[in-house]
Amino acid sequence: MDFALTPEQESIRESVKKVCAAFGDDYWLRKDREGGFPDELYRIRYPAPGAPEVAARVVDLLKAGGIATGQDGCRGIDHGAWVPMLHMYPDHDVPVVQLAVQPGRGTAHHLSVGRALAPLTREGVLVMGSGHVTHNLRDWIASNGQRAPLPYAASFASWLADTLARHDDDALVAYREQGPGAARAHPSEEHFLPIFVAWGAAGRDAAADRVYAGFDGPALAMDAYA
Repeated sequence: MDFALTPEQESIRESVKKVCAAFGDDYWLRKDREGGFPDELYRIRYPAPGAPEVAARVVDLLKAGGIATGQDGCRGIDHGAWVPMLHMYPDHDVPVVQLAVQPGRGTAHHLSVGRALAPLTREGVLVMGSGHVTHNLRDWIASNGQRAPLPYAASFASWLADTLARHDDDALVAYREQGPGAARAHPSEEHFLPIFVAWGAAGRDAAADRVYAGFDGPALAMDAYA
């Protein structure tokens, strides 16, 4: 899969960064609530079928693991699901069930969620965690066209790769204390927590294959593991 940007996409990316830099976070939050992002985003459709039987199985597995859960059959999938799925399965012919993260519950909880869902991987279900290895939008917006990764972001991405290779789950759970520049790499955790679910579901003997390593600008590490 080729993640390289075309010249046109690169031009769009730089233009978006310049526009974003002129406005504060409150402005963009208000625009999101009001439906004020570019029309092209709202026109994107990814009408993948759902999988009610898989959703029910997820609920059963989590409850069996002592994790309270429930279903919301009215909410569609968000960009955390349809962005990677659009690239991986552009014909939207693979059923999708999205599981919400719970930032208030922390890393150990999400690792436990993944371990509870591990049986799914033996039942033909692909468990995928979608997010970022580093995600600091303030640094991304303020980069002014800088392409080289910021030192803290590069260090954190390398630390994560080494930690997964060593299967050091204790260090991973304590990433905020042990990972270099972790608090700056993830000012909030919602874009990093999905990896704990995927890692837990993969099983204790899983190997992390870093199939892609790269950055969008200096602050968004886009590494992918399988």
